[in-house]
Amino acid sequence: QVQLVESGGGLVQAGGSLRLSCAASGGTFSRYAMGWFRQAPGKEREFVAGISGSGSTYYADSVKGRFTISRNNAKNTVYLQMDSLKPEDTSVYHCAARLGVVYTSTTYDYWGQGTQVTVSS
Repeated sequence: QVQLVESGGGLVQAGGSLRLSCAASGGTFSRYAMGWFRQAPGKEREFVAGISGSGSTYYADSVKGRFTISRNNAKNTVYLQMDSLKPEDTSVYHCAARLGVVYTSTTYDYWGQGTQVTVSS
């Protein structure tokens, strides 16, 4: 059983930056592909970024060039650096873990509770 805890959300003005962290426990972290998803009220959960155990990265078109996903396997932590934030990035951000490859769908085995990101205009 893997537990995931996100942190780093908050309120930021448009154009600003935030760095989200997701700390994992209970498994061999390097074996897991990690993903960041977001869900706004009334909308479906959507893929934001993913990273394989070996460090290959994947991004949604809407965040490419603005967000950077990374991981530190020694610290069992995955990060999402968010720059040039826009009001439409406002959402609850969740991290997720699955054995194997990165999926852009929500077919992940473990999920965190989420952290709120609010971008004001």
